[in-house]
Amino acid sequence: MKRRTQIALFLLLTTIVGTTFYAQSMLSGKKNQSKATVDSILKKNNSAEKEINLADTLVQYQGKFKPYKKGAHASYYADKFNGRRTASGKRYDKNKLTAAHKSFPFGTKVRVTNEANGKSVVVEVIDRGPFVRGREIDLSRKAFYTIASSSGMGYIKVTLEVLQK
Repeated sequence: MKRRTQIALFLLLTTIVGTTFYAQSMLSGKKNQSKATVDSILKKNNSAEKEINLADTLVQYQGKFKPYKKGAHASYYADKFNGRRTASGKRYDKNKLTAAHKSFPFGTKVRVTNEANGKSVVVEVIDRGPFVRGREIDLSRKAFYTIASSSGMGYIKVTLEVLQK
């Protein structure tokens, strides 16, 4: 039992150190911050009479989101496209917040809000599509299920807002 406790404590500490290092590297400007400012928030977790600092990062976009379209239909990419190159040359990753749109320039940030539950996510356009009549935007799997109200949904009605610089 003591061995399990030691392993759990080791994993917890390595996670904390890694998260803190990541937040510090984001704040020091090692990542591309031309469009976003990264803030770090330290949270205290009181468990087993010990204070543990956890770093959490928030992204604040500089500029305003201009309404583009209400009542748009959004779907998500099929998993078979994961790892393939997109029209912009980047590889599609179903675990990132990306999207495909027919006309937005590559790199455009779009806030997609589910009209049914009010949840929203900001995605970057990296591909062309969707090529289904009536669909406005294709979201990555992670982006889609971040705003979807249930996992059985295939498409949802959303509001699109474009980040103006």
